[in-house]
Amino acid sequence: MSCFADFAEICQADVPLAPLTWYRLGGPARWLLTPRTEAELAAVVRRCRENHIAGRVLGHGANVLVRDQGFDGAVIRLVGPAWEEVRWDDTLVIAAAGVDFPRLVKQSVERGLSGLENLAGIPGTVGGLIRMNAGGKYGTIGQYTRAVRLLQPDGQIVTRGAAEVGFDYRHTDLGDSIVLEASFALRHDDRDATLQRYQTIWKEKAATQAALGERSAGCIFKNPPGDYAGRLLDAADLKECRIGGAEISPKHANFIVAHDGATAHNVIDLIDLARERVRQNAGIDLELEVEIW
Repeated sequence: MSCFADFAEICQADVPLAPLTWYRLGGPARWLLTPRTEAELAAVVRRCRENHIAGRVLGHGANVLVRDQGFDGAVIRLVGPAWEEVRWDDTLVIAAAGVDFPRLVKQSVERGLSGLENLAGIPGTVGGLIRMNAGGKYGTIGQYTRAVRLLQPDGQIVTRGAAEVGFDYRHTDLGDSIVLEASFALRHDDRDATLQRYQTIWKEKAATQAALGERSAGCIFKNPPGDYAGRLLDAADLKECRIGGAEISPKHANFIVAHDGATAHNVIDLIDLARERVRQNAGIDLELEVEIW
């Protein structure tokens, strides 16, 4: 831990990452750091850069698969009061990167503010959703984002308007910048009507996707242009295909579920098998949506 000896209060060595992800798979991080302030975060990023240490930011681990050997670098978690603050200003909401997004959606609905209910059922933190422009059939988070505050790799803190973020399908142009907070432009609406939309969308997701209680990381593959990954995987007869403890969900073929005894290697092997089957069946090379560390 010599590189982070002066960060003893916020640094741990060889920390298991499995309990911090939805898959609950994978090995340890060489270092796990939990900066309490923006200044501490900037100092951690600077130390990583000076020592050529690979770094990752981990939110709720809803879209991450950690390899069985773990991650040989620094994993940063933005947890605690500074990273979970939400400020409301009429129809504008400013949320720090570590804010639980499903909770933020509920809070906006309770206030009669419309917009985020269209993203009901999407897990993760504000920072994670912004970085990948998370969304579904009813919209993406980029549609409601007004601005994003960032810590750049050079240590500078900047604010970018939504147009500068480069929101695209499951993509942004943020590079190695770290999301500090984001503001969302919502609108006043009838609270009961907004609540009804929220419940309808949530129930639809629950009925068609892997159960929230199952160990998965959401959609494994991005939808290719003009088609759906789930349809392509289903057409390749991949539902219920299994390697070790990893299984392609019988409910939605774009979800891989980890059962008891599963390893990260099982999931990766099943991903490779699914991609090859779709390539042979449809001539399409599916692109990963889940991050593999």
